[in-house]
Amino acid sequence: MIGILSFVGFTALVAIISYFATRTTDEKSSDGYFLGGRSLTAGVIAGSLLLTNLSTEQIVGLNGQAYTEGIVVMAWETLAAIAMVITAIFLLPRYLKGGITTVPQFLKDRYDVTTKTLTSVLFLTGYVVVLLPTILYSGALAISTMFDLPTMLGVSDSTALNLSIWGIGIIGSIYAVFGGLKAVAVSDTINAVGLLIGGLLIPVFGLMAIGDGSVFGGLDVLYQSNPDKFDSTGEITNSVPFSTLFTGMMLINLFYWGTNQQIIQRALGAKNLAEGQKGLLLASFIKILGPLIVVLPGIIAFHYFQGGLEMPDQAYPALVNAVLPKYLVGFFVAVLFGAILSSFNSVLNSSVTLFGLDVYKQHINPDATEQTVVQYGKIFGIVLAIGAMLIAPLISNAGSLFAYLQELNGIYTIPIFTIIVVGYLTKRVPAIAAKIGIIAGVVLYCFSQFYLQPMFVDGALEEAAAAGITDPEALALIKAEAYPHFIHIMAILFVLNATIMLVIGKIWPNEKPFELEYTEQVSIEPYKYVKQIGIVICLIVVALYVYFAK
Repeated sequence: MIGILSFVGFTALVAIISYFATRTTDEKSSDGYFLGGRSLTAGVIAGSLLLTNLSTEQIVGLNGQAYTEGIVVMAWETLAAIAMVITAIFLLPRYLKGGITTVPQFLKDRYDVTTKTLTSVLFLTGYVVVLLPTILYSGALAISTMFDLPTMLGVSDSTALNLSIWGIGIIGSIYAVFGGLKAVAVSDTINAVGLLIGGLLIPVFGLMAIGDGSVFGGLDVLYQSNPDKFDSTGEITNSVPFSTLFTGMMLINLFYWGTNQQIIQRALGAKNLAEGQKGLLLASFIKILGPLIVVLPGIIAFHYFQGGLEMPDQAYPALVNAVLPKYLVGFFVAVLFGAILSSFNSVLNSSVTLFGLDVYKQHINPDATEQTVVQYGKIFGIVLAIGAMLIAPLISNAGSLFAYLQELNGIYTIPIFTIIVVGYLTKRVPAIAAKIGIIAGVVLYCFSQFYLQPMFVDGALEEAAAAGITDPEALALIKAEAYPHFIHIMAILFVLNATIMLVIGKIWPNEKPFELEYTEQVSIEPYKYVKQIGIVICLIVVALYVYFAK
């Protein structure tokens, strides 16, 4: 009962603060609703960035991978810091100079309307089919498990899961659809504080549990007993081989933190460039500490349960239930609930933005007033949320969702990132090159991962079976060597797509070079220490890998 009360109390507190912080925001205009009136400060941007990213897919999924593989999976967190630094220095100044609201809007200015529409549709497809249902499913699974809702409510597991899905979906929709970006960002900031506190409590109590009450004693026991878990250089059979850090891993992070609408929208709402850059830098520094929340608990769980869990993704919730005092469980679940809501309502808000500005305004009703655009954007958001809540229960194999999502997201990640990079670095590559780049990127990636990879892997495994090879480790190595890792494939296709675009630009260049006009919506005076702090953050990341390299 104490856990339920603390859960309800903290969740209600966030809602009340968000309401009072946003009640004076003009949300009848596009900037007011979609970008919080371009008034977000560094702290709000940093908190919202971190909470938008951090949800059950990361907390449960990455800790599950760390349970099996160790700190090698920290690449998803630490390289994100470098990607945010690059975004702050190179991408954000260009975005704010053009006064854009969505990333596809930049593509319209750089290429044409058709390119923008294709990109928006790709984003929306990825959000609707993959992200929103997955966030709902994995979040509901975590909440239902930690609160043991089937027993508490006297219902079946599937009923408890459905109730959790609709609860998260409805509350998240209220924030995102009716509150706009500022409500999302403010609630994110409050939850960010709670998540940092609650997230750090888990490894602290976990280390105390294995160290006879001492955190540092527990850390020493953990390291001495499991030295292989603290190797930053992944093997070819790992989910993140070390070689991928120099190929597609950096591209994935740059796309996510620099061009993904659900993430960069926070920085686009900055009151000026300096605040946006400070927000990104602050978030990047905190992101370096991310493995303490999304990697270390998984390793602690491996030691605590002696590797005896049936499923790796049980590691985090099992550790929470085992080491966290009961009076803190409600608070922690409330914080986790906030993280789930953050990811859901952030993706939903970005989808509403893309539809309202890049589809409805552009193609359905070009003469619509800004108030009408916001109104129909909200209607689309409600329909989208209901659709996601209906699809979410159909998702199975949640334990493998994190790795599965990363591979599936490559369908639109590399095509969009390629045309943005080429558009950013060149001035005469034409719109036709961008269209070909998008289509070729999607088709080639699907052909690679859904046809070539299964063909090569199945062939190698058949040969191994014929040779009488049955050792699991040997089979894993054969499977890994049969076809390049999907992160390498992303890098290969990025180079191939960019080359195609550049060749087209060489043969059929635009007559006039593209020049980005300054809209004067916000000041683009940069933060004077952005480069110095960015270099320090990058050096810290490199030092971490050197320190833990075996």
